[in-house]
Amino acid sequence: MGRRYILPGGSGFLGASLARDLVSRGHEVTVLTRGANRFEDGISYVYWDGKTLGDWKEEINGADGVINFTGRSVNCLYTKKNRKEILSSRIDSVRVLHQVIRECNEPPEVFVQTGSLAIFGDTREVCDEDAPHGDNFSVEVCQRWEEAFFTENLSETRQSLLRIGFVLGRDGGALEPLQKLAKYGLGGTIGSGKQYISWLHIDDLNAMFREVLTNEKEGIYNATGPNPVTNHTFMKTLRTAIGKGWSPPAPAPFVRLGAVLIMRADPSLALTGRNCIPRRFLDEGFHFKHTDLVETLRELT
Repeated sequence: MGRRYILPGGSGFLGASLARDLVSRGHEVTVLTRGANRFEDGISYVYWDGKTLGDWKEEINGADGVINFTGRSVNCLYTKKNRKEILSSRIDSVRVLHQVIRECNEPPEVFVQTGSLAIFGDTREVCDEDAPHGDNFSVEVCQRWEEAFFTENLSETRQSLLRIGFVLGRDGGALEPLQKLAKYGLGGTIGSGKQYISWLHIDDLNAMFREVLTNEKEGIYNATGPNPVTNHTFMKTLRTAIGKGWSPPAPAPFVRLGAVLIMRADPSLALTGRNCIPRRFLDEGFHFKHTDLVETLRELT
């Protein structure tokens, strides 16, 4: 029997993929969005602003689950204004969703919050869920985000948070810009190439969401694949997958310059990484369908 799920902020790459996956399995999906109300491809879209109460709150009452994807993109320059918006968009959405769930006559069974592996900072040490946190702006955002989520104790709704890694899929997401660079002969090692990429296939991420939604899972999970690789290995594998040979490396000074002047993004997004494993999912028997990077990139590119 189909269930009803609400996806606040679910119109981006990850949310849209999960919405399609759930609908294909016979579930009813409503995406809370800053766009206009509409019904499209079996998915309802309802307006919300991500921080204040509105008519959208009626969607939460009686729903089976809420999966919150809300948050301003971090793919930008970390100006004072952007830093404030990155943090507030995450905290505000958690706060208002908690408020609505508390007031529901029929609260959802589960509230799933998306988070980020960036909480571990820039490290080559293996990081499971209990690894030490890093020390930079992204880490601070993640810590305050998680604190806001778990501070509230919802007596009838279990809460889980997925720290999501570098998700690989078609037509968008993290892979698309790297694939374009590689196709134009610019897919060389970025910076030192020693920074880790904790990658996973979009299908495995959707399976993780389904696992958390339908089983009695609570707390924090690293949502990434079991085989992270260095940037050097990732870019070499990507070039091979699309039939490209050697490409010139991009030294860190050029990456910093290009990130600021051309990409208009913080250089740390390309020059830092973390070596994360999904310890809790593995210990609880989760089965990954995509663990080989070569095969995954050949399929997606």
